[in-house]
Amino acid sequence: MALHLKPGGKEGGDTLFLGSVGLLLTALGLWFLFDSVHVRSDGAGALSGWIGGGSGRFQTTSMGVIFVPFFISVVILFYDATKKWSWGLFWIGLAIIAIEILSRIRFEFSMKTTHLLLILGMVAAGAGLMIRAYRTDTSKGPPPPDQPA
Repeated sequence: MALHLKPGGKEGGDTLFLGSVGLLLTALGLWFLFDSVHVRSDGAGALSGWIGGGSGRFQTTSMGVIFVPFFISVVILFYDATKKWSWGLFWIGLAIIAIEILSRIRFEFSMKTTHLLLILGMVAAGAGLMIRAYRTDTSKGPPPPDQPA
C-alpha cells in the first residue's frame, strides 16, 4: 500500500514534499549532532609528540621547530621563486603544519544517550524520506504511451 500525499490538495508533489521534509529532518538532526560536539586541542600532535616525546627522545619546550621548513622555503622563494626544491620544501612545510594541527584535534560528545539516539533517528528518518522521494510509484500503473503529434 503506497502512501499518496496531496500537498496543497493537488495530485503529485509527493516527491517534493517528502524530499523537503527529509532534508529538513536530516539538516536538523545534523545541526543538533554538531552542536553537541566539543572540539579541543590536545597536548602533542603526531610530529611534535614524536619530536618531544618522553620515551627517550630529546625534550624540547618549543614546537616551533615544525615551522622551520616552511620558514626556510618562504625565504628562498622570496629570494628566487624559480628554485624547484624550495617549492617542494614549501609544500612539505605546509603538510607538516597541517598534519600537526589536525593531529591535535580531539572531539568530545557531551550529551545523553537518549538525545544521541533521537538525533541519529532524525538523521536516519530524514535520509529515508529523501531516498523515498526518489523512488518511482508503480501503484498507479504504467505511464501512458506517448501519443504521436
